[in-house]
Amino acid sequence: MRYLLLIFALKILLFGSLNFKDSYSIDKKIVKSLNIPMSFLHSQKFRKFFKSYAKFRNRNFFNEKNIETYFIPELDKIIKASNVPDIFLFMAMAESNFAAKARSSKKAVGIWQFMPKTAEKYGLRINEFIDERKDPIKSTKAAIKYLKHLHRMFGKWYLAALAYNAGEGTVIKAIKRAKSDDVFKLLDERKKYLPKESRIYLLKIISLAKMAYDKEYRLHGELSYILARSENFKILPVYVKGAETLDYISYKIKLSKKILSTLNPQYLKGFTPPSSKKYPIYLPNFKYADFKLHYTPSNRYKNFLTYRVKSGDSLFKIAKRFDVGVKTLKRFNNLKNSLLKVGKILIIPIPKSHKKIYVVKSGDTILKIAKRFGVEAKKLKKWNGKRDNLIRVGEKLVILY
Repeated sequence: MRYLLLIFALKILLFGSLNFKDSYSIDKKIVKSLNIPMSFLHSQKFRKFFKSYAKFRNRNFFNEKNIETYFIPELDKIIKASNVPDIFLFMAMAESNFAAKARSSKKAVGIWQFMPKTAEKYGLRINEFIDERKDPIKSTKAAIKYLKHLHRMFGKWYLAALAYNAGEGTVIKAIKRAKSDDVFKLLDERKKYLPKESRIYLLKIISLAKMAYDKEYRLHGELSYILARSENFKILPVYVKGAETLDYISYKIKLSKKILSTLNPQYLKGFTPPSSKKYPIYLPNFKYADFKLHYTPSNRYKNFLTYRVKSGDSLFKIAKRFDVGVKTLKRFNNLKNSLLKVGKILIIPIPKSHKKIYVVKSGDTILKIAKRFGVEAKKLKKWNGKRDNLIRVGEKLVILY
């Protein structure tokens, strides 16, 4: 009996030793990645936060049923190949829980919570048709560029993370006030050098990383399953023309419109912007063969216009004016009935090879008319035999879509 108890005790000690070793390796990886001292992870501040946060988070905080998790393995690869710490995968989780449609009260959008100016600075397009902050792949690449810029500015990855959350100027001021960039001083609760959200931001990232790197969590949780999904669930970009609807693509490849829309939230109106020749559409690998076999560019629509509802307008009048069906207008604008509010912006799909005679009004210019109908000014002039931009009120112009 004593012999059995001794063996049992040794197993417990050995298991504890292995757990301790595994935990130490995780901590070492984290502090090295972020350029913070090991003492930070052993501090009362962090240990208290981690204990409460680990209880708050459901152990299965990665939900494999969420279609957006299809992107996680690809984002993980992009980050690891970019020479930034792979712990920043958990920054996206701290920012948005990987929700591409996440939106903050400050108008930050996407899994990386980009503000409009920063997004455009790092190459993400935002207009009435597209918001690339919601594109998981493009926004991740933009976030990496921004993080590298912040690292060059501050020299340490934890400062880059804080600046990403709080803003460059806020962190610069905090360092000046604290007269140090020491992590303990910057996160001091009494001095409040940084806003409260930023003071817990770094703690969130580290806590998420500790839970996700833990072997026991990986074994019993969903992250291992997500990262090791079969190639069928790999996300691939395919290219389609401008003004192509997700409805049409989902029909051709026999993929649920809901799944296709979830994988492509960057397209705000349910179709690719009409201004460019091609755009990437993200598909799960198991639909790639269907796309190659069955997709052919649709010729149904060549362009889309935006129209602001005016007093006296009705859906019937607008449909007649632009020569489209009322049902089509309802479908493209998600309208359940024919009621319209003055000022509402409607999307008007324009059939291919459509011809319109436009009467020039006061204040019109060639450029304004071309922009309104989504055509090139030089083509508008060509259609009407013009060598310059001169037009007169009452003149009739031919417009081809």
